Amino acid sequence: MIARTFLRSILMALALAAATGAASAQGPAKAPPSPEPPPPPQDAAGDPDLAPQVTIIRRDQQVIEEVRVKGELRYIRVTPLHGRPYYLIPDGNGATYIRRDSLDSSLKVPLWVLFSF
Repeated sequence: MIARTFLRSILMALALAAATGAASAQGPAKAPPSPEPPPPPQDAAGDPDLAPQVTIIRRDQQVIEEVRVKGELRYIRVTPLHGRPYYLIPDGNGATYIRRDSLDSSLKVPLWVLFSF
């Protein structure tokens, strides 16, 4: 009885191995051809309305660059004769300006090394 069960399990394993080998010998199924990709978006450099217009004003102690897109003032870069440049960014209504040292608006979290091995 045990020998019969053992023989059945061996025959079952061989049949399974043969079926698996036959299925893998057929090769991969061909996928249907993919549709044409959509056309690339229109380049912003090709559209004169989307290209930024820069107005440079040179003074004795500083250089001022006004950057506008579609006629709207985006930011002003002020480069003093001595010192680091800074940016003036108009607030929501455009009446006042916010001074920033860079155009990077991400939050900088301080990182300290606590342990070093």
